[in-house]
Amino acid sequence: MSELRALNLSELQTHRSEKWRAFPKDVLPLPVAEMDFPVADPIRQTLREMIDHSDLGYLGLIPEMGTSFAGFAERRWGWKVDPLQVRIAADVGVGVVEVLRVITQPGDKILINSPVYPNFWTWCAETHLEEVDVPLTRSEQQVNGSNWILDWDGIEKAYASGIKAHLICNPHNPLGRVYTREELSRIAELAKKHNVYVLSDEIHAPLMYSEQTFTPFLTVSDTAREVGITITAASKGWNIAGLKCAIIVTENEKVHETMNSIASATHYRASLLGAFATVTAFEKGEPWLDSLMVQLDHNRNLIADLIAAKTPGVGYLIPHCSYLAWLDLTSFNLGVDPSAVLIEKAKVACVPGHRFGAQSAQFVRLNFATSPQILEEAFNRLATVLR
Repeated sequence: MSELRALNLSELQTHRSEKWRAFPKDVLPLPVAEMDFPVADPIRQTLREMIDHSDLGYLGLIPEMGTSFAGFAERRWGWKVDPLQVRIAADVGVGVVEVLRVITQPGDKILINSPVYPNFWTWCAETHLEEVDVPLTRSEQQVNGSNWILDWDGIEKAYASGIKAHLICNPHNPLGRVYTREELSRIAELAKKHNVYVLSDEIHAPLMYSEQTFTPFLTVSDTAREVGITITAASKGWNIAGLKCAIIVTENEKVHETMNSIASATHYRASLLGAFATVTAFEKGEPWLDSLMVQLDHNRNLIADLIAAKTPGVGYLIPHCSYLAWLDLTSFNLGVDPSAVLIEKAKVACVPGHRFGAQSAQFVRLNFATSPQILEEAFNRLATVLR
């Protein structure tokens, strides 16, 4: 396995993506969940071939999507996916919104559990649903390496109140935790009892570390397959978010039939380049992914070392998935928005914690999918404020 190295700062500052255009050049941008690593060679080759042959038309039928994801899912997680129950959307957000438009009506209730990816709130608003937030609670005990615990009493009350859908994030952004099979099974049983659909955003699933097992929701039980819909993509795992392609997966004929009501334009609005880059990622991208995880593993532990050496008051639990560090800055009394202080005084940009939920206002989310040198520079800067 060849070593994968992140691009250097001068190269990255030429990038046109939001991450590298949203802040002045003197700010280290570590908020947006995209990575600073070169794109996998097989994906580059696919894109080059398509561009060189002017193969840039509309996306049509692509049976390779179902078979490629099924192969990847079985190799990675032992999940036997039916390729015929894999359909395409432009991105995970579009997939969630279009599924919700089929299974709910405006004014229906939807359950979320904050702190959670901020676009969960956006998707609920776009579909005119009433959000019911049952926040995760912080505990002295840990579940799967996290002290953020599901509030089962609150969840059961929410289900009984008449919610129509439950949107979960697994693996979890921003917490870096993975739900256990037992937790997912309990959600599935509640969903069946109360006639609720469970939408599982599993976009970070390829980014698992070796000590942790990821359980796809639809593998948990027949009950989970009766109530569950998975939305995922290759965009986080292989850093191709700008190519715009995601998938919606079902494992039950009745649910699959319901999903046939999704507008056909949902498929055609995805990118041709993105679709075939996604197929390539699932078919040929695992060696690159394995190299990536070695570097991310180093970085997640490097952050723990940097905190101990430079900013010991920062709370940090090493994540079990992905490349997002959830940092607790409560002890520094930085006001209502610590992230604003970090940009102004340390020239380091993170995502403000309040965007994930009201109870996490003293947190920030930092993206560590970059070089060790950039992380070291970031913590040198943070140390001037977090002391």
